[in-house]
Formats: sequence, structure tokens, C-alpha cells
Amino acid sequence: MLCGVSLREGYVEGEKLDTPIITPTTKASEGHDEDISIDEVIKRDIVSSAIWDQLKIYSLESFARGSAMADAQGLILVDTKYEFGLYDGQLTLMDEIHTPDSSRYYIKEGYTDRQSRQEKQIQLSKEFVREWLISKGFQGHEDQLMPEMPDALVWQISERYIDLYERIIGRAFNREVHLNINERIQTNLQEYLS
Repeated sequence: MLCGVSLREGYVEGEKLDTPIITPTTKASEGHDEDISIDEVIKRDIVSSAIWDQLKIYSLESFARGSAMADAQGLILVDTKYEFGLYDGQLTLMDEIHTPDSSRYYIKEGYTDRQSRQEKQIQLSKEFVREWLISKGFQGHEDQLMPEMPDALVWQISERYIDLYERIIGRAFNREVHLNINERIQTNLQEYLS
């Protein structure tokens, strides 16, 4: 049972679910997001059943589209987080859609062989950053200071994000060097506003 969704017995790590599921979370009063069932979402009146029905459609359609895009680039979109809000009364999907911050991808080539040998899948996500933080004793608690990352790790994170960008988009990442970040932001805002 996961967030109120019943799963069949026998799944192994890395195995594709028979059908995509939605595992809602909501902001807890403190700490990390709180897992919650769909029934509880409605019961607590976090959203109405009409909005939930819309959320479900948008989530499954977005996941199907993201999966197709990933597949075309030799990737498997394993799971992702969609954040929704109401803007002017309209349900709005926002924030880091299908990025390594919100999603986990597997490399499609060799996936079946790795599964048959019960090997860990090759994944592209921010999980390795989380694992590094945990290895340093950081759990994200309010009273903890995040450990300082060595430059080599920061570069490794950047390279992994660029690799995923290039795999998803299907073209090379254009590394622009901007010495004046404020000027870059101002220029981009001016272009957007005009």
C-alpha cells in the first residue's frame, strides 16, 4: 500500500508498474512533505473532488507525455513530482517539470538486462546529491546546517544535470559565460517583458 494505492505483490526494485499511480503529498506543518491518500486529500478538503479529478488527468497526461519524450531520447521516466496550485481560480502546473530535481530517469539501453540480473539501474536524478548529504549526516532537519560541498562535487552535479539536459533535449548544452549575473537577469527580463 502506497499513499492509499494498493500494489500487487512481487514487484522488485526498478520494475515498471503495471499502470502509473499517483501518490499525493501535502506540505506538513514541519519537516518534509507528508504522504497522503487520495481519500484523505478529499476528506481534509485540501482540494475538491472536481479539482482532484482535474489533477489526476493533468498528472497522468503529463507523465505520459514526459515518458514519451524520455523514451525518444533513450531514457525511461521512472517517477516525477508535479506541483499544482490555483492561479486566478485555474488549476496550474508549475515548478521544475521533468527536471532532475523533480524526476528520476533510467537509461533505457540495458534496462531489461540489468533487471534480469537484479542489478541497480543506471539513473539520472539528484539522488546522488541526497546520498552525499546523508553520508555527511545531513537529514534536512530544521536545526541542521547543510555541509559545504567541495568544488569537485559541485562540478559533478553540474555535469550530471547537463548530461540529463542533453539527453532529454537531444542537443548540446550551450555553456554561456556571464560574468555579470545581474546584467544577464535584467536582459532576460527585458526580452521577456517586450
